[in-house]
Amino acid sequence: MEKEQVCEMLRRVREAKPLVHNITNTVVTNFTANGLLALGASPVMASAPEEAADMAKIASSLVLNIGTLNAQTVESMILAGKSANLHGVPVIFDPVGAGATRFRTESAQKIMSEVKVSVIRGNAAEIANVVGDKWEIKGVDAGAAEGDVLALSMKAACKLNCIVVITGKEDVATDGSIAYVVANGDQLLTKVTGTGCLLTSVIGAFAGVEKDVLKASAAALTFYGVAAEKAVKKTNGQGPGSFQIEFLNQLSIVTDEDLNRMCSFEIVR
Repeated sequence: MEKEQVCEMLRRVREAKPLVHNITNTVVTNFTANGLLALGASPVMASAPEEAADMAKIASSLVLNIGTLNAQTVESMILAGKSANLHGVPVIFDPVGAGATRFRTESAQKIMSEVKVSVIRGNAAEIANVVGDKWEIKGVDAGAAEGDVLALSMKAACKLNCIVVITGKEDVATDGSIAYVVANGDQLLTKVTGTGCLLTSVIGAFAGVEKDVLKASAAALTFYGVAAEKAVKKTNGQGPGSFQIEFLNQLSIVTDEDLNRMCSFEIVR
């Protein structure tokens, strides 16, 4: 993937305004909707089991996020996921907090077993716990344990048979044989609730216009990181509140010139 492909995908998102169906958590719904709107996508949040499948079949992508899960939410996610699979709609899964509780881990694994997921996006601890590895997790955040994130991501992609995205100090997107390592982003993203969840939905927006979901994921990571870097520079140390608002602004106004100048990723084979 070249920088120009990142620019081209962003242009397609803004032109096509893909419908991103989110079954997400109550903490981040508003931020996710505003972030997708700023990007140029069209968000919808339809979590009732009575309509989840119908909405999924007309969407450009389906995003499942278990941040504040319950049994009914899991039911809706599986109904929507199966409908998306049937109608060729890519499914992006965010296993928030997998490993923190038995219910959360088993729910993530149940969704993965019943729905064909195109992309799974999480921190290292979440992905490790989905595939049965041991990795420290604190609540819904990755713990302090260190490991080889690239190796974990490639192992998980092979085991889960989908694109794996692990976010952290550097972000990795891989299909198990090719990996994109993205260096864009800023530590302030970890100080605002929902930035990881919004990123998963942004990946959904890019996957809604690009059939190569690995490239779509890598492009979304790069774009998202550039927007964060621009927001940090614009707010100049004012703190996470100012950063959050400016980040939404930058999602809307990042240009091809910004991407060509600031993109930082490498391809590992």
